[in-house]
Amino acid sequence: MADDFARLVAQANPAARSNQYQPANNGYPPSAPPYDSHASPQLLDPFFDDEDENDVPDSAFGGLPAMQSKESHLHLTSEAAPPAGSSKLSLPNDGAPQGWTFDQDDPPLHVPQLPSQKPKKVPRRRWKWPWQREQVLTGERVVALNNSDANAEFISNYVSTTKYNLATFVPKFLFEQFSKYANLFFLFTACIQQIPGVSPTNKWTTIAPLSVVLLASAFKEVQEDLKRHQSDADLNSRQAKVLTPNASFDSTKWKNIRVGDVVRIESDDFIPADLLLLSSSEPEGFCYIETSNLDGETNLKIKQASPQTSNLVAPHLVTALRGSLRSEHPNNSLYTYEGTLDLITASGLPKQVPLGPDQMLLRGAQIRNTPWAYGLVVFTGHETKLMRNATAAPIKRTAVEKQVNVQIVFLFILLLALSLGSTIGSSIRSWFFASKQWYLMESTSLGGRAKGFIEDILTFIILYNNLIPISLIVTMEVVKYQQAQLINSDLDMYYAKTDTPALCRTSSLVEELGQIEYVFSDKTGTLTRNEMEFRCCSIAGTAYAAEVDDARREDGDGRDAWRTFDEMRTLITAENPFSDTGSKRAVGSQKEREVVREFLTLLAVCHTVIPEVKNEKMVYQASSPDEAALVAGAELLGFRFTMRKPKSVFVDMLGVKQEFQILNVCEFNSTRKRMSTVVRRPDGKITLYCKGADTVILERLAPSQPYTEKTLAHLEEYATEGLRTLCIAYRDVSEAEYRQWSAIYDQAAATINGRGEALDKAAEVIEKDMFLLGATAIEDKLQEGVPDAIHTLQLAGIKVWVLTGDRQETAINIGMSCRLITESMNLVIINEETAHDTKDTLERRLTAVKSQRSSGELEDLALIIDGKSLTFALEKDLSKLFLELAILCKAVICCRVSPLQKALVVKLVKKNSKSLLLAIGDGANDVSMIQAAHIGVGISGVEGLQAARSADIAISQFRFLKKLLLVHGAWSYRRLSKLILYSFYKNIVLYMTQFWFSFFNNFSGQIAYESWTLSLYNVVFTLLPPLVIGVFDQFVSARILDRYPQLYMLGQTNAFFTKTAFWLWVGNALYHSIIAFGFSVILFWGDLKQSNGLDSGHWFWGTMLYIAVLLTVLGKAALVSDIWTKYTVAAIPGSFIFTMLFLPVYIVVAPSIGFSLEYRGLDPRLFTDSVFWFTIILVPAICLCRDFVWKYYRRTYMPASYHIAQEIQKYNIPDYRPRQTQFQNAIKKVRAVQRMRRNRGFAFSQTENPARQDQSRLIRAYDTSKADARPSGY
Repeated sequence: MADDFARLVAQANPAARSNQYQPANNGYPPSAPPYDSHASPQLLDPFFDDEDENDVPDSAFGGLPAMQSKESHLHLTSEAAPPAGSSKLSLPNDGAPQGWTFDQDDPPLHVPQLPSQKPKKVPRRRWKWPWQREQVLTGERVVALNNSDANAEFISNYVSTTKYNLATFVPKFLFEQFSKYANLFFLFTACIQQIPGVSPTNKWTTIAPLSVVLLASAFKEVQEDLKRHQSDADLNSRQAKVLTPNASFDSTKWKNIRVGDVVRIESDDFIPADLLLLSSSEPEGFCYIETSNLDGETNLKIKQASPQTSNLVAPHLVTALRGSLRSEHPNNSLYTYEGTLDLITASGLPKQVPLGPDQMLLRGAQIRNTPWAYGLVVFTGHETKLMRNATAAPIKRTAVEKQVNVQIVFLFILLLALSLGSTIGSSIRSWFFASKQWYLMESTSLGGRAKGFIEDILTFIILYNNLIPISLIVTMEVVKYQQAQLINSDLDMYYAKTDTPALCRTSSLVEELGQIEYVFSDKTGTLTRNEMEFRCCSIAGTAYAAEVDDARREDGDGRDAWRTFDEMRTLITAENPFSDTGSKRAVGSQKEREVVREFLTLLAVCHTVIPEVKNEKMVYQASSPDEAALVAGAELLGFRFTMRKPKSVFVDMLGVKQEFQILNVCEFNSTRKRMSTVVRRPDGKITLYCKGADTVILERLAPSQPYTEKTLAHLEEYATEGLRTLCIAYRDVSEAEYRQWSAIYDQAAATINGRGEALDKAAEVIEKDMFLLGATAIEDKLQEGVPDAIHTLQLAGIKVWVLTGDRQETAINIGMSCRLITESMNLVIINEETAHDTKDTLERRLTAVKSQRSSGELEDLALIIDGKSLTFALEKDLSKLFLELAILCKAVICCRVSPLQKALVVKLVKKNSKSLLLAIGDGANDVSMIQAAHIGVGISGVEGLQAARSADIAISQFRFLKKLLLVHGAWSYRRLSKLILYSFYKNIVLYMTQFWFSFFNNFSGQIAYESWTLSLYNVVFTLLPPLVIGVFDQFVSARILDRYPQLYMLGQTNAFFTKTAFWLWVGNALYHSIIAFGFSVILFWGDLKQSNGLDSGHWFWGTMLYIAVLLTVLGKAALVSDIWTKYTVAAIPGSFIFTMLFLPVYIVVAPSIGFSLEYRGLDPRLFTDSVFWFTIILVPAICLCRDFVWKYYRRTYMPASYHIAQEIQKYNIPDYRPRQTQFQNAIKKVRAVQRMRRNRGFAFSQTENPARQDQSRLIRAYDTSKADARPSGY
């Protein structure tokens, strides 16, 4: 006794407590060994689904360093604290919600609070260098309650998703720009141009254009990042209500919220930080959250405050709290949380309250149907779980850019070779012919010659430096920006309902849109709207639908004809709807009427939906959207669910209000695949209502069912349309049987170890000998145009992988309805529990597929793998095996995956293949996947914008992806390829003439053209043609690209930008330079004598050659242009006209102001000489003659696929392929029925945990008739 008293005193004394973690509640949670590599990882749940399976660890991301959340299986009395990670709900015998008090043994917390007058300090953001590693925190985080000064060490709630800030812009921008070899080369050239006596050109002719290039790129980067800054500013400036020391709430900006604050969140508010739910307006501290802003799912998730804090329903009660929160450190595990509230009661005794994921409200989620809730801030800003899952915005560089860098290296090597060759020529002249050229006063000393050799190399590097076009980089940037604007302004990708256009946030990636081979897509909110609609039902062997087409209505004698919902209403309300029939038919109609009424009663009673009235309209809230759709369907047909009490539900049946007493609920789970409710009807009879998957319902029916055959036929018909089906059955239960079964059920519910299995076995006892009423069909509404978009993408050679948090059956069903999985595909399903089994299955499947392929069979495959198997498959020793199998499949669906796993799958494919990847999603859980892919696309215009903000491109509908890739992507890739190759070509043509001229100027480094005219060649005279080709050229029209998606494969195989194409363009440029230079030298051999007897001179020849080369490259641009617009006319002929108008003026003005003395006296001689005009017409014609002949020969005798498409477009040749679709449609239904007999999706997607019976406890706690009696929270 004395020992117990001493221990109690020691615990009450805070100074005597050690700093180590004190286990709450007599040793709970139990210590567990860390999970090794052989432990079974968790079956990953959908985002925010709080499912704590007994046999797996909570963390989807491996063991946490400090603690593991696991249900204890200990006997818990009413006084004991509940285990962390689970809700403890106890209901009195009368079914009323439990009181708002602490445990009976403890006096209420009642400590007066002295208001502090100290101003609240907002913590500063911690500075972290980019190379600084994340500090690994050990132990636990201690948050003081109602003591802001003690929590000053934690970071603020400020969040930034930008790429730059004021401090990092210059270094990051310069690093990114000078990682492009062209910019680095021109910086080097600009530096050596400043050396006196080395540069043959003006020392500003490189640094000025380079500055313009960098400024243009900087302007574009700033514009794009300012949008991110604005988005962050809007988010950080949102208002939240924070509790002050004087027990009132002040509006505070999100960025000023700190760890330890208590925040009041109200219905429809977004959660500003990671909060621990203390209490709410709902019974027992329930709180609903919607995560559509995070994962696109609109079904509500249930959170619940700890019973020990759920009575804190007024501000003064919260400010009276004393103690601290011991919490795990910030981590990226979205599904787990471990913490303990160490409270000091009014009598000074310590009290520990375990906390788990049930109490965790994550930043970005939205509170729904809960007037208010109090939350204690535990993680803020970049320490929130959501932000810990996000990765820094990566610097993405395209494959084309990388290839350009390689090509620039090749050209630089060529430049060095030319410079070295020219220097050797100069050295031979100075060393061996110095005596003959004594007038040059060449240095004869060894040191002087060595110095001269180095200076000559630098001179020739400067002379030939524009072999690498300085305008290329800025032209590419401008063209990409304009292509992004074309995407933004495309009305075909504008969604009028939400007034949302497409938005290209990162214009530097547009050409990669034309080379995508893999698309990784989220399902919920991306492919589907997550809106369930009650479409059809089969009752008593008759099919009903909202609308019935003539083909289904007129079916033989009418026995199997479909009927409308209006006809069903007529049937159940009329005394005799078939007045012209005999008594036998009337009896049949009466029986059918009874079955229909029973069917609709079941829909209105057997569920866990909570009804709420909003704006005088009934709104059904459910954790499963399927259930809400079924209840809404019953309401549509006259059976309206109106009220829920802890022990009963009220249904308005055709205007008559009836009460059904809820006796027991056997919940749905993925093993049972069904849900049952035992009710006492208004007439006192007990009935079992059951709904579930056809496979489990049919085997539990009584013999001699009258409607089974017809119902199965209807189920197959629904399944071929991609609808989610449920079978509906019931049976009457006698009082004696119910009493006997109730005892079995109560015993199972009281079981501590293996409660879920015991409840399942108890349900099996009563769920038998049922009568089949019919079936329902719910449509999980796809976004408009999704099936056509996916089918078209697959025709274009793009493999679509769906990564979803949904369960396997739902994912397969959606895959079929959106045409990702077709009737002809063979499904490869990987659903194993251990790493060993996963490896065996992968090896066996891979061997079978390879042997099938080797024998010549090319059957399309679809791989379906669940989250647990994927965890093993992503391990190092299995990842290659998994990837090899996945790549052989046409479609892949990964189910039950976490956000981190989505990113890991993308990175696996990215690392082990050269293919370009695109990821598309709509929620914050897709951000890591979007950033891991080469191109990230976010769905905007719904509720969540996190994905759209982090993505490179934002669109509002999945179907817009088809035009984005097949049209804009294909155009951008073709345009960029042509622009780059043409830019290299035009520079090589001009600057190689400079090299050929070196053989005639004694390798002296003499320039052939006037310096500024040479500089204007890139930045003025030939600027527009590549620009217009890059922005407006179309190798085929959008209509043809949509009609023949196979043309997209040209980009996937990189057909237009190969090494061969590059060297062919270089060879063509060398050929043109030799022809142009050779003809000009022949014409001027011995110098051209003018009519006045004087020589024409060097600058006369040089200017004439310059214009001839200019006209040649403009002619080449005309030959390679696929479409001529007004802009093309302005760019190609317009550039030549401008040059011919500008040069005469420049030749006159420049020498007169002393700017360019080379052109002195040239104007009257040049433009009046007939040889000049003859040369600039003859030379381009001879150069381009070969190009024209080659183009004709290739199109006529070796046409590529796009050449044929161009002719189809030009001559408007009709496409006869639609005639083939009649045969394809004829066999489609047969295949679909065969497939669906094996795989039929059933409609259930709610959270589940058999051991905890969440749904049962939830509906027992609610009394919607007393909605006005909730506390106000003030």
